[in-house]
Amino acid sequence: MKLTSITLRLVKAPLKRPFTTHLETVTEREVIIVEARDQDGGIGYGEAVPFSSPWYTEETVKTCFHMLKDFLIPKTLAFDLTHPNQLAGLWSGIRRNAMAKSALEQAIWDLYAKQEGIYLGKLFGGERTEVDAGVVVASDHIEDALRQIEEGLAVGYRRYKIKINPANDTEYLTQIRRAYPDIPLMVDANSAYSLSDVPHLQKLDDFQLMMIEQPLGHDDIVEHAILQKRLKTPICLDESINSYHDAKSALMLKSCGVITIKMAKVGGWSQAVKIHDLCVEQDIPLWCGGMIEFGISRAHNLALATLKGFTIPGDISSSSRYWESDIIEPEVIVKNGVIKVPNKPGIGFGIREKRLDELTSYRAVYK
Repeated sequence: MKLTSITLRLVKAPLKRPFTTHLETVTEREVIIVEARDQDGGIGYGEAVPFSSPWYTEETVKTCFHMLKDFLIPKTLAFDLTHPNQLAGLWSGIRRNAMAKSALEQAIWDLYAKQEGIYLGKLFGGERTEVDAGVVVASDHIEDALRQIEEGLAVGYRRYKIKINPANDTEYLTQIRRAYPDIPLMVDANSAYSLSDVPHLQKLDDFQLMMIEQPLGHDDIVEHAILQKRLKTPICLDESINSYHDAKSALMLKSCGVITIKMAKVGGWSQAVKIHDLCVEQDIPLWCGGMIEFGISRAHNLALATLKGFTIPGDISSSSRYWESDIIEPEVIVKNGVIKVPNKPGIGFGIREKRLDELTSYRAVYK
């Protein structure tokens, strides 16, 4: 699969509504779109989804662009690549920088699947024809949170995730459970708690939650194992899982009962599938996480979620939840709580070139 060029685009658009956690409020989203071209004019697409500042991961849009431009792209174009599974070995001398690696790997896997004439998810054994959808409710105001849940119920979302912190958790959950006693509900703490909060966290067991996502430190595995022994509600690890090794260590220590895989955060398809297979072997439930992304990353996540281990609805919402107009066609649509899986080669979606150009603030081509 001879690569002839790789293009990087900086793409930016405002969100339809702010996305608020105790760490940051996001009102505008900037990402890097990667386009990998072959000698026959085929194009594969990937999306790098770090944030503009390092509040969620150490990578940012600027550092990711630097790693792609100065290290990953030159090394890739200089190599006689025959299959995407060679990329992990090729890049092994470049430590971490998972979101940069993921975006370029996504583009090359998409291109390869198009060359093979097969839907990307099927390359890795994905069999689902539709994927259950969940939604994230992130707001500083309980009235707005309840309104977002009501909107989600109208669409039929099959799981609701509420952003919490020690200042609002029991108040939010009490009001939500009063209004919606039976909805599938989980919470995401984004590392807002410490082990000293164990008695407080134990109160959350009363709210019949599916799981508590990342209650402790963003890079912790050991303390979560201590906490999990003292909670009835399963812990789900997100920020702590940045590689196959992290997932294996967490399962060995019994640090969680659920894992979410964010392809961007673990380095791309190869690592994501490896973690998936480990969790299937150990009977650990999985769901696919999101990053407030545009349609290209959303399409890759949808393809990943077709694999059998993803038994919990993930953070793959409709494109229209965040964007007035997405960059893919058709847009991702949740109907009656599910997303229909495309059956076209690659990511299965087309690109709205005019819309992509409108949102592009910078473009560079490397050969």
